[in-house]
Amino acid sequence: MGDSGATTERDRTASTDTVRVWLVERTYSDDEQNLIVLTYATPDGERDFRKERALTSFTGDDRETTAALDVSPGNLGTVTDAETREQYAGEVARMRERHDPDDPI
Repeated sequence: MGDSGATTERDRTASTDTVRVWLVERTYSDDEQNLIVLTYATPDGERDFRKERALTSFTGDDRETTAALDVSPGNLGTVTDAETREQYAGEVARMRERHDPDDPI
């Protein structure tokens, strides 16, 4: 995995009370037809943040989906599956190479 878990300037947040997470997955909700689940993860793939968005909220400039978010550590979940952690770490590495945190995705 190289240094995908290393913290870089691109992962430093404005506040020490937040953690930078990167978009790693977009899926449709199993429960609701019009919801998309956005999954963001830490560079090591060990923590994740999930955000549900209605399909209609993807229109307009005010609700852009960005490459990265800064979230409270208390809002992060733990990724227990080793294969998923590896997948998330790899996707974070790709996102960090290709995008700035505020890039719309």
